[in-house]
Amino acid sequence: MGLLRIAKLRRMICYNSGKFMVVDYGGGKVKKGKYYVTTPIYYINSEPHIGSAYTTIIADVIARYKRFRRYDVFFLTGTDEHGQKVLSAALEAGKDPQVFCDELAEKFKKLWKDLEITNDYFIRTTDENHMKVVQRFVEKMMENGDIYKGKYEGWYCIPCESFWKEEELGDGKTCPQCGRPVKWVSEENYFFRLSKYRSALLKHYEENPDFVEPDFRKNEMLRILESGLQDLSITRTSFKWGVPMPRDPKHVIYVWVDALINYVSAIGYTEDDEKFERYWPADLHLIGKEINRFHSIIWPAMLMSVGLPLPRKIYAHGWLTVNGQKISKSLGNAIDPRVVVKKYGLDAVRYYLLREIAFGKDGDFSEEGLIKRINADLANDLGNLVHRTTAMIKQNFNSKVPRPSKSEGVDEKLKDSAMETISEFFDHMDSLKFTTALEKLWEFVGFSNKYIDLTEPWILAKGGDKEKERLATVLYNLSEAIRIIAVLLKSVMPNTSREILRRFGYENWDEVDETHVERWGMIKVGNPVEHGKPLFPRIDKDSERVIKMKTTDEGKREEKYAEFITIEDFSKVDLRVGKVIEAEKVEKSRKLLKLKIDLGKLGIKQIVAGIAQYYNPQDLIGKKIIVVANLKPVKLMGVESQGMLLAAQSEGKLRLLTVDGDIDAGAKIS
Repeated sequence: MGLLRIAKLRRMICYNSGKFMVVDYGGGKVKKGKYYVTTPIYYINSEPHIGSAYTTIIADVIARYKRFRRYDVFFLTGTDEHGQKVLSAALEAGKDPQVFCDELAEKFKKLWKDLEITNDYFIRTTDENHMKVVQRFVEKMMENGDIYKGKYEGWYCIPCESFWKEEELGDGKTCPQCGRPVKWVSEENYFFRLSKYRSALLKHYEENPDFVEPDFRKNEMLRILESGLQDLSITRTSFKWGVPMPRDPKHVIYVWVDALINYVSAIGYTEDDEKFERYWPADLHLIGKEINRFHSIIWPAMLMSVGLPLPRKIYAHGWLTVNGQKISKSLGNAIDPRVVVKKYGLDAVRYYLLREIAFGKDGDFSEEGLIKRINADLANDLGNLVHRTTAMIKQNFNSKVPRPSKSEGVDEKLKDSAMETISEFFDHMDSLKFTTALEKLWEFVGFSNKYIDLTEPWILAKGGDKEKERLATVLYNLSEAIRIIAVLLKSVMPNTSREILRRFGYENWDEVDETHVERWGMIKVGNPVEHGKPLFPRIDKDSERVIKMKTTDEGKREEKYAEFITIEDFSKVDLRVGKVIEAEKVEKSRKLLKLKIDLGKLGIKQIVAGIAQYYNPQDLIGKKIIVVANLKPVKLMGVESQGMLLAAQSEGKLRLLTVDGDIDAGAKIS
């Protein structure tokens, strides 16, 4: 790679693989390029809790890791402060909405400071500069012919600030996202020609298969795109708490359009800012799965409209529950993460979240699970490794890293394991597979402990000169293994990393980066070694818990029987075993599937069911299910349904009722 230095800008023009690129030059170390990572901006109608902290901690780990790998990082987080939901919360609290937002924004800022989050900027959608950028962005969409005035009539969920089509609604006209009742809205709006960008979005997904992750989240977005897009209402007139529409201030811009633009306003879009040129496009938008559609369909289409490059990756992770229950004020588990951190330590909480919860999937925060991880992984494995090694160096080598001599076979295995661990750790962290990365690192922690058992340093310490020479090699190798572990932990457990390296004579922890694990043997002979207190004291299994779930009626969901019926009423319902012989999606519907059901001697019936979010059509073929065969036919989305299938739903899951064992299609259920 040829290099041409530009001294004033402290950058380099690098020629690599037939291309020129500009990278920052940092006083001897060439940075690899930029990395722009964002969290969602958090809706400010309530206080932050462990769920919002989870997303921000993950983003912080990514930002720290990329800095460790010598990228020029910009890490953004912030608060979403406009919209009807915020206005309602402020009025309910008896406060001016701006005062209400100011107070809550400070709570988010304080929490991130207490959790040692290393964001480079905290944006608020009530910032004057952001609001100007939103207006200019929308104005450019108008100039490009992508916004028009019309009338919106449809269903709207105030808590989610989301518009829904009839076929997307849950039972009883409820929001498919939060389950609350939706409201019929009819008002003059401006619309964004979202439908115009369907083909371009499909093409982008095809050409960039890693654009949305995990794969199952990408497939959800592809199903939406394939079923067609409708133009999006982007203004409201029923309230004023928002950014005024350019040229028509009686309209305020839809809160989601306003919020999405934060990713460019934070780095200076429309200001001809060097920062914008430096960092856009974003390398990673980190979001929760419930806002995937906004980020993976609407936001890219908006960027296409104004001619900006699309973000490189959108990662929609799962939801976090606490002790197996959805986070809720009424259950008393919307806990302030500082309470847990105060008792167990910040690094222990960070480690647990990344090690225990497979990133991308739903996960549970359990205090019992946290204690198990602390006692097993941190106290027993890592803590004991450090404690035993520093104790033996203090006792035998006057608290100095000893000089190694000739290696033996087991030493080479330790070295090979270290180099393999470094490579695999980097690969998994680069792929956002944090759990696997830490599993690999802890395999090396385990092998380092096994190395102590294999070399028996306590026996070597009792021997003569030859044994003492061998002991020096063993303890040097252990010191080096621990150093590598601590360096790799810098982004996940920064305080633990700093403390371990301090105990082995490292003074400039802030300068530690990937170059410090480029080879074996980088710890200096003679470095002072401190034998301090155990890094992670074991937690008594009977210690008092800090997460206390409510057990009063306030936190319980009341279940009631439906109104009683007689046996004569029940006998009117003709329940049959039906075999699914065909299944396909209903055109222009995300919720409905059309099934052909074999009912034996009763013939074939067509049933339309709202199960598309739970079952793929091909997976239903051949299933024997329970159906109501004598239900009066109705039309759904213009398709006749001649019966009803039976299913059970609980905690967001739906399962069809099937039969036990083989039985003929059409068999009557009694």
